Amino acid sequence: MGFRRISFRLALIAWAATGFGAALAYSQSLPVTAGETLSGKRIVLADAVRGHAVVLIAGFSKDAGDGCGMWAKAVRGDAAMAGVRVYQIASLESAPGFVRGMIKSAMRKGLSSADQDSFVILTQEEKLWRSYFAVGADKDPYVVLLDASGKALWHGHGAARDLEPLLRNANP
Repeated sequence: MGFRRISFRLALIAWAATGFGAALAYSQSLPVTAGETLSGKRIVLADAVRGHAVVLIAGFSKDAGDGCGMWAKAVRGDAAMAGVRVYQIASLESAPGFVRGMIKSAMRKGLSSADQDSFVILTQEEKLWRSYFAVGADKDPYVVLLDASGKALWHGHGAARDLEPLLRNANP
């Protein structure tokens, strides 16, 4: 086996270990944080997802917002993911209180009422959520696939066009 072939395999192993499609090895529980949907309903995601296969798509900056929207569109449009609920999460804890209403208003534009019901705004415990999603780069969207028991089957971050097929393959 040549040096280049070994280097390629090592690079591939390192890539897989970074979380870009690797199954989660941790048993961290979903935080029990009260939030609000874009439609104004109170929600605790840990309760709402119990008993259902779910994809959680989270953004921790304005830059991540478009990527999160692309993820939601890709998952909802994938026939193989038809039985899986999708929740988008936006953490606004670091946004000043007087700006949050404008941010929410901008997020509502172009979303159906059903999509607004599954879009969760969090304004507290951001550190806990960052830890849950293993956030490294604020500009990336973060995605977790949970089975009905709440076990994380897949975790990744980055562009949907690159990673959504890996998520689909992790769905039992």
